[in-house]
Amino acid sequence: MFDRIIAFLRDMPTGGSGAGDPSPGDDPRVATAALMYHLMDADGVRQDSEWEKMKAALAVTYGISGAALDRVIEQGAEADANAVDLYAFTSVVKRHLDEEARIEFIRLMWEIVFADGELHELEDHTLWRVAELIGVDRRDRIRLRREVQGTVPGAKGTSSEED
Repeated sequence: MFDRIIAFLRDMPTGGSGAGDPSPGDDPRVATAALMYHLMDADGVRQDSEWEKMKAALAVTYGISGAALDRVIEQGAEADANAVDLYAFTSVVKRHLDEEARIEFIRLMWEIVFADGELHELEDHTLWRVAELIGVDRRDRIRLRREVQGTVPGAKGTSSEED
């Protein structure tokens, strides 16, 4: 029992590896990738269009490609698979991104949702929860959804927050 507690404490993120790169547990790139994975899987179906949108968003947002992009995506997938809640990721995002960047992150999340042309209620709920946890207010979240949905011809689905 004591050995398991020591192993747990040893594996906790420390906020950085000391080598200049944040540890995966405190890396906003990994946190955003994990949240994007979680969002893609919310409706139980991961579409290729969502996957491509996620990869493009991470590449453009963080200026990474190739092996670095693959590593961030792999770490995000692993982190999401092992997560018990969203707070571990949203706290990193909130700590590392300013308000404008957090709002832009919610726009990217809406773009992933609408990449397949349809808003599912579980995607809507997941995005609502992420936005609340990172401090993006309801008005901005709704505005962004409408803007992104308006750019997708034939987009279907309504939010539970329809005015």
